[in-house]
Amino acid sequence: MPKEQYIYGIRPAIEAIRAGKQVDKLLIQNGLKGPGFHELFALVKEVEIPYQFVPVEKLNRQSKQNHQGVIAYLTEIVYQRLEDLIPFIFEHGRTPLILILDQVTDVRNAGAIARTAACSGTDAMVISSFGSAQLNSDAVKTSAGALYTLPVVRSANLKDSLKFLKESGLTIVAATEKAETNYTEAKFTGPVAIIMGSEDKGISAEYLKFADEQVSIPIMGDISSLNVSVAAGVLLYEVIRQRNNLAE
Repeated sequence: MPKEQYIYGIRPAIEAIRAGKQVDKLLIQNGLKGPGFHELFALVKEVEIPYQFVPVEKLNRQSKQNHQGVIAYLTEIVYQRLEDLIPFIFEHGRTPLILILDQVTDVRNAGAIARTAACSGTDAMVISSFGSAQLNSDAVKTSAGALYTLPVVRSANLKDSLKFLKESGLTIVAATEKAETNYTEAKFTGPVAIIMGSEDKGISAEYLKFADEQVSIPIMGDISSLNVSVAAGVLLYEVIRQRNNLAE
């Protein structure tokens, strides 16, 4: 990762956040104390920036400079607020299509999904603040630049985001191989949010509870599942197919 995507030190991190810089993640040394740290940590909690406490050795491997126990990873992605986006979509006469990623940790998968989402006219991609892939330069490259144009929401609490979407009139559809309903049988013509889970764990049980419908993609061969980016593409273009048919 290029050096310009890092910020070292407590005070520089504080000033960057206050200046509105988009921070993807913060690494904080285990046991860090002092007024500067408390000021930074309060700001991180307020702005809901993902953070991780790590051994000092990890920080030393990242930087030979005086990091003071803090390294901030900057991102070129401008994150949006779901509470602003959904009303905006409705007000402009569009039928919302939201894609939610639950702990998709592979950077290239996240980038590929963003590219497909942008190509399919998806209104926004929602990721969790914790346990998700960093939308770094590799993700941007894999997305072919789509992450610069696709609205991305970083949610500190996916439960709250799902509640908000349901209260806003969106149908929540969860893609899971355990579902008995074929994805083509689901109705995607109305306002909808699709949840995709990680390949190893799938969608968390706590989020499945919010789903109005669970769907699966049939697997014909010996491989048990599709790559999550491919599965996302199948579902998003099913939405397009149904909506185009409705418009004819």
